[in-house]
Amino acid sequence: MQNDKQAAIQIVNLSKSFGNQKILDNVSFEIASGEVLVVLGPSGSGKTTLLRIIAGLETPDSGAVHLHGQEAHLLPPQMRQLGVVFQEHALFQRKTVEQNIAFGLETRRVHKPEALETVDEMLGLIGLRDHRNKFPAQLSGGQRQRVALARALAFKPEGLLFDEPFSALDAVTRLELRREVRSLLRNSEIPAMFITHDQEEALELADRIIVLNRGRIEQIGTPFELYNHPQNEFVATFLGAANVLLGRWVEGKVALGRIRLRATPDAPLLFERQPVKVMFRPEDVVINFQSQLLDTPYVLGRAVVEEVSYIGHSERLLVRLMLWSPQLAEFSTGSPQLSLVDESYGEGFPLVITRNKWDATEMELSSGDAVVVGLKGYRLLPHYPLRSESGAKVFAR
Repeated sequence: MQNDKQAAIQIVNLSKSFGNQKILDNVSFEIASGEVLVVLGPSGSGKTTLLRIIAGLETPDSGAVHLHGQEAHLLPPQMRQLGVVFQEHALFQRKTVEQNIAFGLETRRVHKPEALETVDEMLGLIGLRDHRNKFPAQLSGGQRQRVALARALAFKPEGLLFDEPFSALDAVTRLELRREVRSLLRNSEIPAMFITHDQEEALELADRIIVLNRGRIEQIGTPFELYNHPQNEFVATFLGAANVLLGRWVEGKVALGRIRLRATPDAPLLFERQPVKVMFRPEDVVINFQSQLLDTPYVLGRAVVEEVSYIGHSERLLVRLMLWSPQLAEFSTGSPQLSLVDESYGEGFPLVITRNKWDATEMELSSGDAVVVGLKGYRLLPHYPLRSESGAKVFAR
């Protein structure tokens, strides 16, 4: 989705290598005024290098950074008007809370009365007025990160950069603080970029998400777009849990062993017997004891429950989809044709399914139960298999 607001930060064809290792490879994107962009990717994907280049702490090999329309490659970090919040807080241990917040104002030679007024405003914003004379060692991790945020906001930056700011905090504090920060950013027009490897954090914070992998952008879009319409297997499996089945395109349907799965309306153009990937989320699966009760045109077939586990807000099932067992009547004629990419999963495909507590209560299941499996929807993509790949993959988080 294209953002209609004016670009505040623009990255154009950015590349960076360290020795023979390519860290960023021709990366381009924009961040609009008031937009929160999250760069999500595994360790080593180039996230931190990207942030450091935007902040002026690293120099790119090629490409450009534009801040509010002005090229920034000649500007030192202190002249870029960007606030940076790091994972490790980076507070001055011998300065009090208010002295830490005031530091950026002092270096910019803001008049003392104005600086004091701004510090008091920031202390109120982060709820630490009663802690203004404490030193960082006297604060909790969440409080120290609030001080780091207040220091970054104090000089009224033209953009904010966050380098995994919540990863060192406990789960409760992390959730509380990122919601506070998101609320604060919603009430301002300051563009912000977060880098993280935490998928839940990305989904909660972002207006848009970039999925970065080995220095290249795999996909960019809203959380809804990336979660529900991933363009490739990496995005599908990195942003949430996903089941990936490997089969073939046969006579307008997806062949998985003896199963013939009806194609979705948005299926790509494919040639006969082309290997394909069927990708779907655990919550996209519907199950019942009889096929006519599934209420979906995308019927996979029969399966056996192998494992049932309760994970608080939902139930997780591990089932094995039977590829060669008798299927529905319309699929049961003729002899089985080998339709897999390979025969590694001849005994069936393992699938992860999640159900909410109401569905789990209404239809209780135990290990060994036979069920019929269907899909509310799925993504179908062409597949170019490697010799090492097998007939199914389950990515559970």
